[in-house]
Order: sequence, then structure tokens, then C-alpha cells
Amino acid sequence: MASDGHISLRYQRPAESDMRVQAAKLLSEHQSRRSVRHFSCDPIPLDVLHDCIRAAGLAPSGANKQPWTFCVVTDPALKTQIRDAAEAEERAFYRGRAPQSWLDDLAHLGTDHNKPFLEEAPALVVLFAQNRGANGSKHYYISESVGIAAGFFISALHRCGLVTLTHTPSPMKFLGELLGRPASERAFLLLPVGYPASDCEVPDIERKPFAQICVGYHAGAK
Repeated sequence: MASDGHISLRYQRPAESDMRVQAAKLLSEHQSRRSVRHFSCDPIPLDVLHDCIRAAGLAPSGANKQPWTFCVVTDPALKTQIRDAAEAEERAFYRGRAPQSWLDDLAHLGTDHNKPFLEEAPALVVLFAQNRGANGSKHYYISESVGIAAGFFISALHRCGLVTLTHTPSPMKFLGELLGRPASERAFLLLPVGYPASDCEVPDIERKPFAQICVGYHAGAK
């Protein structure tokens, strides 16, 4: 029964057999998901992208404050400005600020300060975290909430046949300046979105085995 300020949950408990089918399907789909740095210039359907953002906006957040803003950039001139600014920050990072241990860990991925994908991808999505609401109200668990929304968004893109990359040029203050965002927002992620280039390659990497990412604590277990 619904009470004041609440509504009844819309939920139908599935059969365990159906749950296993859906879980296996989801796992299979996500096993092919990869971060992509080589994009086709072909345009993407913006209504699909917008629905992926709507799905991301359904993520849980601290006190339901929904402290995120998704900015979609398709203007070529603005994408060029973003690339130029990002590469300037990355150049300084790779040539001076980055510790050697970080450079060593990145070496096998073949990344450097060159970011052509910021112009090649048909859309850039800049995800901002809101430090407070438009009326000055306090937000809670901001990084956790925005991180969850980012995960929803990446998963939605993959399931719709689009690819992306979680790019984090450091620092990212230039994104707020170029996009005219308020001081109450800080750039959280820069995500190029599109189709992979026909000759796209990705690093040959391995994922940790299940036993290294999940630890079970079950009754009766020794």
C-alpha cells in the first residue's frame, strides 16, 4: 500500500530460469565492450544518444539530487577547441606532471597526448558533476552518484551499438570554460561517442578472473 510521499513499486518477480538467461545475455553483451580511440566520422542518431542519457539520468543518487549535467557537443569548431585544449593539458601531463610509474602502466596501451578522436567522433559528451543545485541546495555523495550515472550511460551506449572512451584530461577546467558551465559544476568525464572506425584496433588486454574481483561470505562456508 502506498503511503504519503511514496508510490507502489512496479515490479514483477521473474522466474529464476529467466533471470539466468538475462544474466548470461548481459554478460555476453558486455564481454565485447571496449574503450575505443579510433572513430568513424559517420553521424549517429542523436535521439538514440539522448535516450542513453535519459537512461543514465535514472541512476540512483544521494538524496535523489541527481547531481549531473550531460553536455552534447557536435559542432566541429567547438570539438576542435576542446581537442586543442585537451592536448595542451595532456602534453604538459605526459612531459612533466605524470609520475614514471603511471607512464609505465600506460605504455602497453599506446596512449600519448595526441587525441584525434576528440574531432573524429561525431559527438562529445561532457559529463559535469554539480557541486550544488541551481538554487544553492546541498548535494550529497556527488562523485559516487555521477560515477554510477556514467556507468549507466556507458552500458546504454554499448547496448545500442555505440562506442565510447572515458577520457579524463587533467585538469579539466577548460571544459567548463569552453562550454560556459556555471562555477558550481566541475567536469567529471569527457566521452567521445560514435561508431568504431572500420580499421579500429584495441589493446590486447585481459580481465581479472572472477575469483579476483568477487569474494563471497556465505553461511556455512569454511
